[in-house]
This record gives sequence, structure tokens and C-alpha cells, in this order.
Amino acid sequence: MEFFLFFMIGVFGNVVGTLVGGGGLISLPTMLLMGLPVHSAIGANKVSNTVSSLTSFLVIFKQKEVSGKEALAVITFCLGGGVLGGLIASFLSGQVLTIIAILLLSFAFVTSFMSSGNFDGKETFRVNRKIGPALLGIGMYDGMFGPGSSTLAMYLYASQKIAYIRAVGLSRIGVFASCFGASITYISTGKIIWPLTIALMIGAIVGAQLGVRLARKLKSEHIKPLLRVVTVLLIVQIMVDYLK
Repeated sequence: MEFFLFFMIGVFGNVVGTLVGGGGLISLPTMLLMGLPVHSAIGANKVSNTVSSLTSFLVIFKQKEVSGKEALAVITFCLGGGVLGGLIASFLSGQVLTIIAILLLSFAFVTSFMSSGNFDGKETFRVNRKIGPALLGIGMYDGMFGPGSSTLAMYLYASQKIAYIRAVGLSRIGVFASCFGASITYISTGKIIWPLTIALMIGAIVGAQLGVRLARKLKSEHIKPLLRVVTVLLIVQIMVDYLK
């Protein structure tokens, strides 16, 4: 039964994560509410997202909607950030990580109202002095905890006038890089509960593939409202659980 529940968490979280960049806002809090230790929950998320995000990116890459040059630029910064974030997280308590998550999820929610991007541009992605550090920071947060990192990345790409599908592809390869880096640290420190992680990973692969297909049908004006509703509900959920 527990295996099936983690499989469904992986499916649902990665469908939403692929579409609006907030999959961690669903899967991670749900695992914490089920009683999984915070570091094990984060580690399971990182390992499963490493595999699922790569599979969804490859679908978009094969359609030539993201170039290899763009993907390599994102990988470079997010991989380094993911390793650093994973190392930092291994030295923090579960309580501290939960507080950080609440603060950063709230920040992600506020950021959604500040961004004017609507994913209707047609520019290619280029790294500059502002974008590089931003990607590194997003990678660090993703490696350290994760929920909302893809959301921040999506808004970053929208600000660069990048089309929605291209932004999804770049977001997925960024998640792969930062999660791969973080997974190394979580595995090496023995935080992974493998049976549950494998269940989550199988569900994540299924969810990511469904998400890519649905992304081609989703209208860009529906993205932000959906993300805001999910974010608010899960911030409240984490806060209630923390106060208990």
C-alpha cells in the first residue's frame, strides 16, 4: 500500500511539476506528512526527479524545441548549485530545513505576482551576468530543499521572453542537473530509503511523460493561477504540520 501511495505521489507531483514547475510543492510536503524523515524525503525527491526530469527533457529535445547549447549552459550552473545545496542540507536539521522551506515557498508565491512574463516570447536562451548567478542560486536551493525551485526557474525564463515549451524543457534539464548533484550527496550520506524512493521514481517517470504531453495543450494564462493556488494550500499544510 505504501509503495502504491509513493507511486501516485510521484505521478501527480511530476505532472504538476512539468506543467507549472511546482512538483516539489506537492510531493515533498506529502511525504513529510506521511512521516518520512525530512532528509530521506528530500533525498527520495532528488533521486526520482533526476531520472524523471531527464526523460521529460529528452522528449522536448528530440522535437528540437531546446538546443544542446542552451541545455549545456543550464546544466553547468544548476549542477554546481545542486552539489553545494546538497552539502549544505546535510549539515542542517530537519526543523531548520522546514522553516527554510516555509520562507522560500512564501517567497516563490510573492515572486509569482512580481513577474510580468507570460511565456509567449520566442527568444533563445542566453546566459549573462544576471542569469548565471540566478541559475546557480536556484540550483543551490533545489539541492538544499527543492520545493518551488522550478517555479523560480520558469519565471526566470519568462523574463527572458522564452516560449512556454522551451521554458519547460530548460526547467527540466535544470532540475536534472541540480538533483543529480544533490543526489550524490544524499546517497553518500546514507539518507535514501530505497524501496520508497524507487516507487516514487517510477511514478515520477510516468508523471513527467504525462506532463510533457499536457504541456502542449495548456494555455499560458492558466499557469500562474494554478501555481498560486497549489502554493498557498501547501504552505498552509506545511505550517500546520510544523506547529503540531
